[in-house]
Amino acid sequence: MIAIVAVVVIAALLAIGGWWFGKSRKSAVSKSTEAAKAKADARLAAEAAAAKADASESAESESTETKSSESESPVENKPAPAEPAVTEPAKPVETVPAEPEAAENVPVPAIETPEAAGTRMQRLKARLSKSGNPFGKALFNILAKDQLSEADWEDVEDTLLLADVGAEASEQLVEELRNDARIAGQSDPAEVRAALKDKLLKLVGTDTDRRLNANKEGANKPSVIIMVGVNGTGKTTTAGKLSRLLVSEGKQVMLGAADTFRAAAADQLETWGAKVGVPVVRSDKDGADPASVAFEASAKAKEENADVLIIDTAGRLQNKANLMDELGKIRRVTEKNLPVDEVLLVLDATTGQNGMTQAKVFAEAIGITGVVLSKLDGSAKGGIVISVQKELGVPVKLVGLGEGPDDLAPFDPEGFVDGILA
Repeated sequence: MIAIVAVVVIAALLAIGGWWFGKSRKSAVSKSTEAAKAKADARLAAEAAAAKADASESAESESTETKSSESESPVENKPAPAEPAVTEPAKPVETVPAEPEAAENVPVPAIETPEAAGTRMQRLKARLSKSGNPFGKALFNILAKDQLSEADWEDVEDTLLLADVGAEASEQLVEELRNDARIAGQSDPAEVRAALKDKLLKLVGTDTDRRLNANKEGANKPSVIIMVGVNGTGKTTTAGKLSRLLVSEGKQVMLGAADTFRAAAADQLETWGAKVGVPVVRSDKDGADPASVAFEASAKAKEENADVLIIDTAGRLQNKANLMDELGKIRRVTEKNLPVDEVLLVLDATTGQNGMTQAKVFAEAIGITGVVLSKLDGSAKGGIVISVQKELGVPVKLVGLGEGPDDLAPFDPEGFVDGILA
């Protein structure tokens, strides 16, 4: 019994001791925390006071420097009296706003002077004679032989066909050359050259009127030219070069960017036009109705009394019906304002007979009045001049013999034949 009581007393004493120890420890920890917090608050307050003192000193220093600066140069900061307005009446001229100065810095595009048609023809003839065009040279080398054999005549015909003269025209030329006394028997090179030149000139045509309708007597004003052709033939570039050629003749020209299918076409035309001061009528959005652009351009040309309006059209050839519909619509809406005087088909001379099928489709779609042969330089396909005229029944009016801006000239049959035989 006594032992049990003793154990209970001891347990009670231990419990009371543990409680008292925990309370004492908790109180000590609380006091320690409060002391640390107070110490931290005191440190932060001291730092804030120091920062405030530094800021105050900095402000006082700046104020002192400002006052010192003002005392050193009082004239600069004090507003000037009305003296300049009275004694210097010319002052307002010196203080013109910056706006006119900015206008002076705006670059004004330089207007170029295109090369005249006459010098173009001479230069292009020389370039053609120096090109790698073997058409005329190959013919001459064969025909200059003595006593031509059947194999030689076959070579003549093959050369003509390879040069894209066309089967019918080649057969006609060979027959005429066979019957020419200057070539039969002992051949004199000079006489062979003269005979070949005569025959080629006859095929090319020397009595054909190759003038642009805009250059003919009694031409409409404005005279409208529509450019057509498959993309890649140089159609838009040719339109830009043609504008330069007409400007060189003293004409007031306007361009219509009706090729809305190709995004860069209108920008390309504007670049060409800007160089010679030719305005361009274009849509403000890609993919617009090309007929609406043609209508707007013809109305604008009529309003401004331009001499010539050149309308560039899309060159896609999805199908014949689509092409006919689009080109036909462009022509119809243009003729509500102005008559269409000229439709020029641009052909790439390097495509030769491969481009003839497309040429016929365009001819049927809109009715062409003339052909422009681009990229004629350095080509063995010079005979396309003959075949395209024979197939389409319209003359070659312009030729391009280079990538320069003035490398487009009126087609000269004699210059062409002389060039390929040189």
